[in-house]
Parts: sequence; structure tokens; C-alpha cells
Amino acid sequence: MNPVALLLLVAALLLVLLTALLLWLQRHRRFQGTASVAAAYDRWTEDRLLERLWGEHVHLGHYGDPPRRRDFRAAKADFVHELVRWSGLDRLPPGSTVLDVGCGIGGSARILARDYGFEVLGISISPGQIDRARQLTPPDLPQCRFAVMDALALALPDGGSNSGFAAVWSVEAGPHMPDKQRYADELLRVLQPGGLLVVADWNRRDPADGPLNRLERWVMRQLLDQWAHPEFASIRSLQNNLQNSPHGGGLRIDTADWSRATQPSWIDSILEGIRRPNAVLGLGAAAVLQGLRETPTLLLMDWAFRTGMMQFGVFRGRKPAALPPISA
Repeated sequence: MNPVALLLLVAALLLVLLTALLLWLQRHRRFQGTASVAAAYDRWTEDRLLERLWGEHVHLGHYGDPPRRRDFRAAKADFVHELVRWSGLDRLPPGSTVLDVGCGIGGSARILARDYGFEVLGISISPGQIDRARQLTPPDLPQCRFAVMDALALALPDGGSNSGFAAVWSVEAGPHMPDKQRYADELLRVLQPGGLLVVADWNRRDPADGPLNRLERWVMRQLLDQWAHPEFASIRSLQNNLQNSPHGGGLRIDTADWSRATQPSWIDSILEGIRRPNAVLGLGAAAVLQGLRETPTLLLMDWAFRTGMMQFGVFRGRKPAALPPISA
């Protein structure tokens, strides 16, 4: 490459980076209540950018531990199967009822219904996501249903011996919940005795393991404000929320840190725009600008998880078969 062409290429890259930075600094999606979360996901679903780039799974991928190079979309599907195995969900019989809290456009729910034979209800606070989930679900999966619902006030009966769900599954929904204890309570309230709880979450480093320094506090502010997050729980604090819920009957929650296995997802989320340029260009100039606008946050997420400021926690537990009465 001659010097002039190289100079033009560098200038073009700098212009792209500057455009991305300006868009990022001028716009935010600061949490302003659950309506702001619904609105953000409605917009993400309507513009189809994430679906075009990432497919049906709006969550991270699982690359193994140690991580190995994988197709990004295949890693996302692998994540579902890995979490099913780790949690023991694969030992439930076909026909078991599963609630998917924060189901996105239904990618995980369809795998749970199609590959494991579960009766799945996926819920999201975003009407746009639920509409798209229904559109993407084929007629031969009638056991996979979707409904608009607030995870902090599930319009579902308490779990009982003949009601409730055999499993409650929630992936990357917790960061949007302003009340983590209420989130934990609702997950366990609708879970039947003996049922399985499966949660995966973006978690911050626990304050007991070291406070955030000045740089980390700035990064944390961006991670919260750019994607409509009120606050992140730590692995330890969310484990306590779940174990201390009056609806859990004293269940024990096991945890694991999947940060290493999911880490490549952040850079892959950006690289998909390079690997599949037509997916972005085909949506027009607005989608290109939107992709640029998300890039700085993805880079900060990669840095935060790489340095240990953020962690990817997974949680599993079985609700006791006999529950003590809940005190008033």
C-alpha cells in the first residue's frame, strides 16, 4: 500500500472512531424506570440490527474454558445447552413447564422447547420483543408461547404442588431490575416446590473484594447509562437475594463464574459487523450509525470483564419440595 493510500485509510478509520465517540457521548439510555427499559428494547428490536448481526440470541456466547474460536452464533446456541447441562435442566422430563424471564426475541425459549421438549412461556417487558418472538416461532412449536410481562410483578399464580413452573430460567435480565430482591422473590414465587431455578447475569465485582477506583467508577457509569441498567448485583449479593427470599423455602444457590468462557463475545459482537457487512448496510445509514454508537460500550464491557471489574455469574438451585409457611 502506498503512503497516500495508507494515510487515507488511517484518516477514514479515525473519522469512523470519532463519529462513534461523538454519537456515544451525545446519546444515552439512562435508566428512568421500567418503561425506559421497554422503550430501549423496543427500539433495538424494531431496527433489527442486533437480530441481523447476532441472530435470535440477544445474550453472550459460550466458547469453552479455556475459550476456543467459535462461530459467534453457534457459541450463543452453545451457551443455552451449557447452561441447561450445568443447571440440571436436562434431567427434567419432556413436557416440563419452564418460564423464561427476559426472553428477548425467543431464541433460548425455542431451543428449550424444540431440543428438550419443554412447555415454555417466555416473558419480556418489551412489546416489540414479544411480537418478534412470536413471528420467529414456527407453527410446529405450539408449546413455546410468549407474553408481555414485568419481571418484578409477574402476572402468574404462586407456585404450588399443582401449579407453578418446573423451572424458571432468566439470562442477562437482572441488570435491568431496580429491585434485585423483588426480582429474586418473583422468580421463586412462581417456581413450584422441587423446581429448578437457573439464572445467568452480568455482575459487578463485590465491594467486599475491593472498591471501584476512579477509572472503574467512570466505566461503571457508562455501562449503566448506555444500556438502561439501574445497577449491577455482584455474584455474592444476588446469591444472597435468592437464598434469603421468603419464597425460596431456604433453598441453596450454587454459583460459578463464566467470565472466561463468555469473554470473546464482546469483541465478536463488534467483529460481526465486519464479517457480515451486508447485514448492517442492508438496513441503511441509520443502522450503520447505530452500530457505531454501540461500539464504545461493547469495548468498555470487554475491558470491564477482562479486568475483573465485571463478572459473568451463573446460579442454580432446587426449591425444597416441602416449604415452610411464609410469615406475614
